[in-house]
Amino acid sequence: MRLARRLGIKLAAGLVMIWLVASGTFFLVRLMPGNPVTVAYENDLMHGMNPNQAKAATALLYGFVPRQPLPVQYGRYLWQLAHFNLGRSISYEGVPVSHIVAAAAPWTVIMVLSGILVSFLIGVSAGVLAAIRRSTKFGDLLSVSGSLLHGIPQFVIAILLAYAFTTIWAIFPFGAPYDVTIAPGWNLPFIWSLITHAFLPVVAYALSSYGGWLLTMKSSVISVLGDDFILAAELRGLRPLTVARYIARNAMLPLFTILALSIGFMFGGSIFIEEIYDYPGLGYSLLESIGKRDYPLMTGTFLIITTAVIFANILADLLYGVIDPRVRRI
Repeated sequence: MRLARRLGIKLAAGLVMIWLVASGTFFLVRLMPGNPVTVAYENDLMHGMNPNQAKAATALLYGFVPRQPLPVQYGRYLWQLAHFNLGRSISYEGVPVSHIVAAAAPWTVIMVLSGILVSFLIGVSAGVLAAIRRSTKFGDLLSVSGSLLHGIPQFVIAILLAYAFTTIWAIFPFGAPYDVTIAPGWNLPFIWSLITHAFLPVVAYALSSYGGWLLTMKSSVISVLGDDFILAAELRGLRPLTVARYIARNAMLPLFTILALSIGFMFGGSIFIEEIYDYPGLGYSLLESIGKRDYPLMTGTFLIITTAVIFANILADLLYGVIDPRVRRI
C-alpha cells in the first residue's frame, strides 16, 4: 500500500514537472531570434528567388502554421500534448514529430547506450583499482587518465578519433550510419556495416564519459574503505577479491542514480558526436531543428528528453531499495 502511494506521488510530481518543462520550452523557443518563416524566406532568397517567389514558396511550405496569438497557440499545444500529439515538423514539411523521433531514436540508442554501458563498466572497474591501489604508480596512472579524459571536450575527442582513424589510418568509415550501397536488412554485410560505422562514435562517447565514472567511483570507494564492515571483513580473513567485491558493491550505490539519469538523458543524443559523424540520431535532429527554428520538433525533442529523465529517476528511486536494503521504507 505504501509503495502504491509513494509511486502515485512520484508520478504526479513527474507529470507536474513535465508540464512545467513543456510550458517553459514552448515560450523559450519562441523568444529565440528569428522564426521558421523568416529563416525559410531568407534561404529562398539566398538560392536565387526574387522576393515575390520567396514569399509564395514560404506561404506554400508553411501554410499549416497557425496564425494565432501566443496564448491560443499555447492552449492548442497543451491540448495536443494531452492527446499524445507532439505536432508536425516545420522543417520536414508537416511530417509528425513522433515519426521523426521514432526514426532517429534507434540510432541514438545504438550509439549512446552502447557508449554509456562501455564507459560505465570500464570506468567503474578502473575507479575501484585506482582507489585500492592509489599509492602505486598504476593507481596514479589510472587517476591521471580519468582526469585527462574528463577534461577534454567531447567534440575534441570525436574530431581526433575521426582524423586519426579515417584520415591518417583509413581503418573505419566516416559519415552516415551505414554503407548506402548495402541493402538494409538482417544480413551480415549490413550488420557489419552498422558496427563499423558506429564504432568511432561509440568510442568517442565512451572516452568522454570514462573519466567521470572513474573519478566518481574512486571517490566513493575511498569513502567506503573507512567503514567498519570492511575492517571486519579483513579481520575475518576473507580473500582480497571478496573484500573488493564488498567494497565495489557498496561504493557503486551512488553511481546507480547517475547511471539511471544518464540513460534518461540518452534520448537527447549527443549533438557534437552525431553532427561530426553525420549520425542521424535525436541529437542531430535537435540541432537541425534549432538551426531551422522548427518549434514543434524542438519542443517535442525537449519533452521526450524530460520525460525520459523523470521516469528514469523514478525507476532508480524505486529500485534503490532493492539493491540497498538499508534504505527500504516499505
